[in-house]
Amino acid sequence: MNEVKESKKELIKYLGFIILAIVIIASVIIPLPYYVEVPGSAENVRNFVTVNDERDKNDGSYMMTTVGIKRGTVASLLTAKLMPFQEIISKEDLMGDSSDDEYDKLSAYQMTSSENMAKKVALDLSGKPYQFDYKGVYVMAVSEQSAFKGELMTGDVIEEVDSQTFNSTADFMTYIKSKKIGEEVRIDFKRDGESLKTFGKLTEGPDDQKAAIGITLVDHTELKTKDKIEINAGDIGGPSAGLMFTLETYQLLAGVDLRDGREIAGTGTINEDGSVGSIGGIDKKVVAADHMGATVFFAPAEEFPDELLKEYPDLETNYQEAQRAAKTIDTKMEIVPVKTVQDAIDYLNKTRES
Repeated sequence: MNEVKESKKELIKYLGFIILAIVIIASVIIPLPYYVEVPGSAENVRNFVTVNDERDKNDGSYMMTTVGIKRGTVASLLTAKLMPFQEIISKEDLMGDSSDDEYDKLSAYQMTSSENMAKKVALDLSGKPYQFDYKGVYVMAVSEQSAFKGELMTGDVIEEVDSQTFNSTADFMTYIKSKKIGEEVRIDFKRDGESLKTFGKLTEGPDDQKAAIGITLVDHTELKTKDKIEINAGDIGGPSAGLMFTLETYQLLAGVDLRDGREIAGTGTINEDGSVGSIGGIDKKVVAADHMGATVFFAPAEEFPDELLKEYPDLETNYQEAQRAAKTIDTKMEIVPVKTVQDAIDYLNKTRES
């Protein structure tokens, strides 16, 4: 009888270990509808940029910084709660209404647009000739509230609205906002090279209560120049490397050495006029840059409209966020605010050793 009881105890203990092992494994490998943002990498931009088949051979580096994205599991979410510079975000916050495939396409299109804009601004700064054509907008995502849901898809290129063509996304948006909410418009677009059209009513924009199509978009541009400029970041997506791509490309085009041997990191989108736009996750990028030994970090100092600050009085610029992160990790890296690429160039020229 005692032997039977002992056998039962051993069996229960054995089953308990199995159940515990299953729970531990499940907590590590079963994905949840959440992601964890963590400090990513700081990549030397010289590895991605060539001008006329030449790479930058000067000492030091410009580093583009990234945010790492990990799929959420019970284990990773618990870890994120305990670790600094790890942030839990929902799939909706990260991707909106996009599927995984659509999100990857969005990142790739954003990177392509960022590369073209970096080339254009670098050419402007170096006084080199070029032809820059605005081809329309890539559709990144279509909101559930949009009348064009199911009609437009990720990757479509909108070329005309009501037979109107545009010279920039700003012109495109101005035209849409000039219309009335509920007014029907005709959209001409291309999908996989095929010309198509669709009709639908404009909805109310989420930010300014003006007419909107209800899409997330990015510029579709084409640049032609006598200089052969190649930017290839591989699998890295998104628009936030624009500033660093521009600095590297300008240095090669102009034949100057602004770095003077320094390890310089930074982030920020690049706009057609050379202004630098804000990005997400800059605190994690500061950590990544510090780990790679950067001594300077360029942070966007984009100014917010007064109306936005009234609604969100605690809103911080990227520069303020970066300063806070730098203080937390007690880094000696200098955080430098930039509103334009020219601000970064002026700083580098001013601080070069004579």
